[in-house]
Amino acid sequence: MSHTTEQIESILERMGEAVIATTETVEQLAERMETLAEQVQQQEHQIQQQGYQIFALTESIQTLVDSQTESREQLTQLTYLIHTLVNTLSNQK
Repeated sequence: MSHTTEQIESILERMGEAVIATTETVEQLAERMETLAEQVQQQEHQIQQQGYQIFALTESIQTLVDSQTESREQLTQLTYLIHTLVNTLSNQK
């Protein structure tokens, strides 16, 4: 074998090793990208679920506020009726 043939074989061998190393690197990057894509998808799902929970909580708070307002109005009416009853009873004495 000539010196030139050995050099060509050496160059081709190094090129083959570089291609293999590059292929492995690309495969690893593809796996990492897939993992990241799955994580992003899971986070999107969690954010969507949190959105639903916030909406449900907001609805519950609004219901509570409405109930408190109604209770306060009923209490005001009851207080007025008791006051009227006490005044009526006081006037009858």
